[in-house]
Amino acid sequence: MRAPGWPAVLSEGSVTVRPLRLRDASAWVEMRLRNADWLAPWEATPPGLVLVRETWAQRQTISVYRQMWHRLRQQARVGMALPFGVVLHGRLVGQVTVSTIARGAFNSAQVGYWVDSGFAGRGITPTALALVVDHCFGPVGLHRVEANVRPENVASQRVLAKLGFREEGLHRHYLAIDGHYRDHLGFALTTEDVPEGLVRRWRGSHYSRP
Repeated sequence: MRAPGWPAVLSEGSVTVRPLRLRDASAWVEMRLRNADWLAPWEATPPGLVLVRETWAQRQTISVYRQMWHRLRQQARVGMALPFGVVLHGRLVGQVTVSTIARGAFNSAQVGYWVDSGFAGRGITPTALALVVDHCFGPVGLHRVEANVRPENVASQRVLAKLGFREEGLHRHYLAIDGHYRDHLGFALTTEDVPEGLVRRWRGSHYSRP
């Protein structure tokens, strides 16, 4: 029996989000290695791993990707995660992962995302995130999606602001990032915030700009 809303392929214009594939390994590794300086400062890491940049290449390998893929695939099958690759014109350019899906009265999840630095600033990440949030509020049946971002990560906060995510507060020493527990700002949306759908909101604001 499949989990609600999985698997799924979602598109808006030239941007598509679809399940990560095992054959994405080479493209994923190449992209992560090339974007070490862009991604490492915001990367979740085991507590105490202080040589993040020095060990980056050791943690961006085909073997590591396969382990991650198998773990996320298993979680997706039981409705605990939604691991999406972000694709532009058929090319893998990033990742959006919905995780920590909790049902019951909470009915919420967390979302994380990253994009190749060469494709940043082109509206790809907010488009992909809007697609995924709408999917979470629709077929997946969630009520709330949250994103937690380091205060220093201005680019990521800008993505959330473009989509109208609500800032909810500061979480002290919230998550191990780049080798240490870091403060994070919490942002969230609920179904009540976007009755018209997030893609529709983003489409209107994005394409109405001069």
